[in-house]
Amino acid sequence: MQASQATKTMSPNRPQTEQEKFGRHRPLTDRDAHEINRIEELSYDLKIREVMASNVITIPPDVPLASALELLRVNRISGMPVVENGSLVGVISLEDIVRALQKNELGAQVKNYMSTKLTTVNSFDSVVEALKVFSEKQLGRLPVLDENQKLAGIITKGDITRGILLAVQHDYKEEEVRRYRASHLFEDIISDRTTLVLRYTIKAGDFTRGGTASGNIKRALLRLGADQQLARRCGIAAYEAEMNLIIHTTNGGILKLEIEPRKITLSTSDDGPGIDNIQKVLQPGYSTATDDVRAMGFGAGMGLVNIQKCVDKMEIDSEPGAGTKLVMRILIPNQLLNSKKGPL
Repeated sequence: MQASQATKTMSPNRPQTEQEKFGRHRPLTDRDAHEINRIEELSYDLKIREVMASNVITIPPDVPLASALELLRVNRISGMPVVENGSLVGVISLEDIVRALQKNELGAQVKNYMSTKLTTVNSFDSVVEALKVFSEKQLGRLPVLDENQKLAGIITKGDITRGILLAVQHDYKEEEVRRYRASHLFEDIISDRTTLVLRYTIKAGDFTRGGTASGNIKRALLRLGADQQLARRCGIAAYEAEMNLIIHTTNGGILKLEIEPRKITLSTSDDGPGIDNIQKVLQPGYSTATDDVRAMGFGAGMGLVNIQKCVDKMEIDSEPGAGTKLVMRILIPNQLLNSKKGPL
């Protein structure tokens, strides 16, 4: 599905250039329709373990609610995880204790009133995954689990805000490495068509490595001379496409980046279950992820929506039982291509 495009009056006899077909006629800035600012970029770059609170107040399930209330009061918190033998078994909140107060049951055990239908996130996930869950579930806090599904911490929206602000203060400009200008590279090569291809194999269910390939893609683009805005757009589109392979496919698939002098093409292909109704999966919040995947904090149904925000054209070719191919194209504005000192 193609993103919204600007229109331009054309002579009926003059053919459209590829740039015009995609509707991009000037360099992108942070004010454009495809705006990806530094804060949004950091939500993909930062891992939850970098911003979560790891020093967590917990309580066992077999203590009285009165003890839980005292812990909440002393520590000035509104809820805490319930842990038994090192495993997260529930969450107790002030709302739960208020229910007990109404029945005059503060002497009851925590396990009788704690919430056991838990929504969690993983410490190795990107912060954006927590933001998706906060938006979908309207929760105030999320328990964070490590690779062994043990409690690693707690994350709130405030933790995310503080973490991003700290990251901005550090400026994250370690990408100031020597950049090889891709435009110069292409100028030195004589061919009818010159393409630089990066290819990554993505395993199904490999959540601990989710975002690795897309992070490598963004760093490669920056080293090749892409400006920050172009690298952000490609990085986010690649991340969402990579996570779709991890979440939805049976056997994983391939994520590929093709860089040409005038455009960048990202694509994924897999031999998974396919998509029954493409129009439905393009709707914000619609998800075909399994209950187990959604319980892990993934599959909020915003991946393709976020991709569309970042690219100039997106195409999906899929049918049940025959796998899926996703193609995303981003055009490089002519002004940048014609500048010897400009980016990719």
